[in-house]
Amino acid sequence: MSAETFSLIFVIALLLSTLLKYWLSSRQIRHVARHRDQVPQQFGDRISLASHQRAADYTLTRHRFGLLALALEVLILVVLTLLGGLQSLYGWTQDWLGASHPLWAGVAFVLAVFTITSVLELPLDWYRQFVIEARYGFNRMSLRTWLIDGLKGAALGLALGVPLLAVLLGLMQSAGTWWWLWAWLVWVGFGILMMLVFPTWIAPLFNRFEPLPPGSTRSRVEALLARCGFASRGLFVMDGSKRSSHGNAYFTGIGHKKRIVFFDTLLSRLDDDEVEAVLAHELGHFKHRHVLKRLVLGFAISFAGFAVLGLLMQQPWFFQGLGMTPAPGQAQAPALVLFMLALPAFLFPLQPLGSFFSRRDEFEADRFAARESAAGSLVKALVKLYDDNASTLTPDPLYSAFYDSHPPAMIRIQKLQEAHALSHS
Repeated sequence: MSAETFSLIFVIALLLSTLLKYWLSSRQIRHVARHRDQVPQQFGDRISLASHQRAADYTLTRHRFGLLALALEVLILVVLTLLGGLQSLYGWTQDWLGASHPLWAGVAFVLAVFTITSVLELPLDWYRQFVIEARYGFNRMSLRTWLIDGLKGAALGLALGVPLLAVLLGLMQSAGTWWWLWAWLVWVGFGILMMLVFPTWIAPLFNRFEPLPPGSTRSRVEALLARCGFASRGLFVMDGSKRSSHGNAYFTGIGHKKRIVFFDTLLSRLDDDEVEAVLAHELGHFKHRHVLKRLVLGFAISFAGFAVLGLLMQQPWFFQGLGMTPAPGQAQAPALVLFMLALPAFLFPLQPLGSFFSRRDEFEADRFAARESAAGSLVKALVKLYDDNASTLTPDPLYSAFYDSHPPAMIRIQKLQEAHALSHS
């Protein structure tokens, strides 16, 4: 393949994926706006028209801003690749370190690329947090906290990312034809290590975690865990209200490091029956091994990714078609950066496949929760969360099929209500 041919293929893939994203977002905007003034019949006695309209307006605002963010994202990608931005950065790092320290020149190049893209995205992140989230009453984060979070994230990224990047580039440089297999094994090991240390070492850098206090909620939760045969390292409450009024609950860690974490905003809104039902849903994911399956699938996808990168790194057209000409023997870092930047344009059409399997898992976890707690309580909890989080009840079906990892509200509630009716028949 020639470099010109690959450039054309990349431009077509990028154009098609961008147009598809714009079309889907436009469908979502029109669909939500069209249903803004009428609460779906299923929710008529649970959610007010004012709350429904607020959720619609929140959705519309985020999607209209998302179109602007998408345009900037595509512009940055084109400037970096086809217009030579990466080649200029690469030349600078080669002049600085390439002759004496080629490995660290590659590390510097990767860091420079992602530092620049992160800085360019900062105004968008600020606007989302302090304008959109604040407008709809969700933001509770101060500018100081936002800046400190950013600095902590950057420091953590450097502390963890630089050694990992150096090892990967070193393997790409010196491990021979099968470097990608060794690099994949390092990647898997790093991923497992992060899952082990995240609950106790990383998460507390950003939030405060306190044991769930004794009381009726803890008693109900412990009884559910015992009934389901689930062992965890502890039950914790996270100060989510420090940053946002959105509520959530999640599991973190693997093996004996598993923790159950409730946002304080969630506990303040739900009663004991509803908390139990939400936790039962999360337990359903573990009981059906969804977490393990997703972990294995993620490692399998990364295996394929490293294998493809191993092939592409040997092809001059891959580099030249994306605006780069690496120095002899110094193609490792450019190959890694180009692969990560270009791949999403080719994979976006496959996104509905991942969403489909994710929604299937959610239905399965809902059925588990209906058996182990009460379908009616989960319905009440979900309705409260939809209302509190301003989640639209009327997404466009096609947009939802592409993007939504959870089933649309109306379909999900309908299936739970059917399960509730069966349990009382």
